[in-house]
Amino acid sequence: MLAQRGPSLSLRHLLVLLTATGLLPLAALGAWSVHLAAEYHQSEQERALLDLARALSSAVDAELDGTVATLASMARTPALEAGDLAAFYPIARDQARAQAEWLGVTLAGSDGRMLFRTTAPYGAAPQPIADPSSLRLALVLRRPVIGHVARGQGGRAAVPVRYPVTDVHGRPYVLTAIVQPDRIMRVVTRQQVPPGSVITVLDGDGAIVARSKGGLELIGTVPSPSLARLIRLNGPEGTGQTQSIEGASLASAYTRLSRYGWTVAVGAPPVGWAGGPTEGFKWYGAGIVLSLALSIGLASLLARRIVRRIAAVEAGAAALGAGTELALPHSRIREIDAMGTALAAAGARRAAHEQERGRLLDSLADALARREDALEQARQAGRAKDEFLAVLGHELRNPLAPIAGALDLMDLRGDTASLRERGIMRRQVEHLKHLVDDLLDVSRIASGKLRLDVCPVDLAAVVRHAVAALPGQPIRVQAPDALWVDGDEHRLVQVLGNLLSNAARFGSTDTHVALDRGHDAALLVVADNGIGMEAGLAARVFEPFYQAPQPLVRHAGLGLGLAIVHRIVELHGGRVRAHSDGPGLGSRFEILLPLGAPACAAPPAAVHAAAPALRVLVVDDNEDAAALTAAVLRELGHDVRTAHTAAAGLDVQAAWPPDAAILDIGLPDMDGYALAAAMRRAAAGPLRLAALTGYGRQAGVAAHAQGDIAVFDLHLTKPASVNDLRRALGAADT
Repeated sequence: MLAQRGPSLSLRHLLVLLTATGLLPLAALGAWSVHLAAEYHQSEQERALLDLARALSSAVDAELDGTVATLASMARTPALEAGDLAAFYPIARDQARAQAEWLGVTLAGSDGRMLFRTTAPYGAAPQPIADPSSLRLALVLRRPVIGHVARGQGGRAAVPVRYPVTDVHGRPYVLTAIVQPDRIMRVVTRQQVPPGSVITVLDGDGAIVARSKGGLELIGTVPSPSLARLIRLNGPEGTGQTQSIEGASLASAYTRLSRYGWTVAVGAPPVGWAGGPTEGFKWYGAGIVLSLALSIGLASLLARRIVRRIAAVEAGAAALGAGTELALPHSRIREIDAMGTALAAAGARRAAHEQERGRLLDSLADALARREDALEQARQAGRAKDEFLAVLGHELRNPLAPIAGALDLMDLRGDTASLRERGIMRRQVEHLKHLVDDLLDVSRIASGKLRLDVCPVDLAAVVRHAVAALPGQPIRVQAPDALWVDGDEHRLVQVLGNLLSNAARFGSTDTHVALDRGHDAALLVVADNGIGMEAGLAARVFEPFYQAPQPLVRHAGLGLGLAIVHRIVELHGGRVRAHSDGPGLGSRFEILLPLGAPACAAPPAAVHAAAPALRVLVVDDNEDAAALTAAVLRELGHDVRTAHTAAAGLDVQAAWPPDAAILDIGLPDMDGYALAAAMRRAAAGPLRLAALTGYGRQAGVAAHAQGDIAVFDLHLTKPASVNDLRRALGAADT
């Protein structure tokens, strides 16, 4: 007989231990699933906060750009250019009074001494310059500089916006606008953020310019130590956990990519493990504890029943062997490894495993449901981003429309005195319009909404036209007479235009465009002698918003042009790659596109007589845009009237029936489609209608119809050129 080794255990203790061991893998798997879900939520929150910080940084830069543009306009005043400060003083004073957020305007000389301030009479004793470091920086760099926020003697917070000026005698000045941070505060308070979130805008010195909590009292103070440490220890952008001034724990993201050195930080209550145990985590833990308790209770009950059976079997066997009556003892016994006990234990384990598998499937179903919720939140965030970019494009195009209209009006009037200034302004307007189009194109690419209108295209003609549209750039062209591909001509022009703009922006003085026919593809090469690229940069230049590290004199752009080039070429079934031999050795971009069949010859276009003078109604709630559009149309020989609401437009139509109307889509009392339908119903004769919108061509090109009649004959995107306006009225008499 073998001797027993080690302590013996009761069957109940063995079953309890077995149940706990069976629950352990489930608990570990469930905890790992919850951990992964928490980390995913946390990373998604950090990404969303960083995207919001970038968008807010762009919005803040746009507000500062508006003030810099106003100062630039003042700097071109003839009195200041001639150095006549006494004559320039009332102009500066009137401009300061016209700007609601401006406290005043000052002018300082090259020695840093204040020459005058609009808050005091001309010739008054000068006062010390506030924030002299930014003044010196503007004099040295000769570019606009945003100073540090500070509070004046009256307790009002303000930021100096400095613009360097040089008169005709070569004397340098610094024109400064003392601006209250109210507009920045409005940008911050407009944001739709989760409850408990905090948005903070810091100047270049790290002082608070605007904050969504705390009101005006915190302007000029420093942020919380944890946020300051996060910004100090990381690069231009970063995320991390911080504590707000009020003492709340926040998940924060910041960006310092502002052109003016400002920082935008966004904080929100953390999710996942960083936010502490949520209600779902608590229920999961309670379920594990309850399952373990239930399993232990069932194991104890089952053990007692098995023990009674074993005792009965043993007593029966003893009674049968002894030939005596069966008796059931009531004392505790130690179990042996008998077949009956093994079968009963196997059945108990099998039942316990089935229960555990059911709980595991329920846990996996819950995890899948949480994953679907997270995906839906990501889709909603994507839709919110698209809506934001659409509104951003609309809001940027609205002020561009009157500026472009004013330039067209001056061109039509033949004003030669400001020809150079108009050329500068037109280039900047086109540049800003290009940036807006790039933003919207990137949004369409990311959402898969970018579509091509494919037809046979002569790529050689596209190259020649794109180069001819840039007469001011040194470009050499080598192309055959014709080379046909299947593609979207507008998008191919956009590809070549982005590459040529990229070459000019990065210092090329000799750009070479070469087009050649390969075995089964067209090879388009754009080579320049600009600043070139590092060895590892060529693989990243096609990423959206990516830009190489740049010196203080920053090259203009958002880092979107090459990303758009890459996606458009891919949609054409082609390939694009970038190459550079190193910094200062220029760059080379190669595009391969599949060859296509030539297009059939189109019949010659019919020649139309010049359009007669028309009665034109312009309806736009932007009074400046409406006035300038009307002025351009009058210069073209038309009789024009304006209205700023849909109701006013209908009243003008009733009293003065027009031949044509140009309608804004976003009117305050009725949208442009409803107004167009109402005007068509009220029209007694032929009426040509053109839509003019700031949302871009993707927002309004769908055909809206009232019955069987199309609402609009043409859709235009702000800012509309003179040729666009001619097209809008070209068929009004047919």
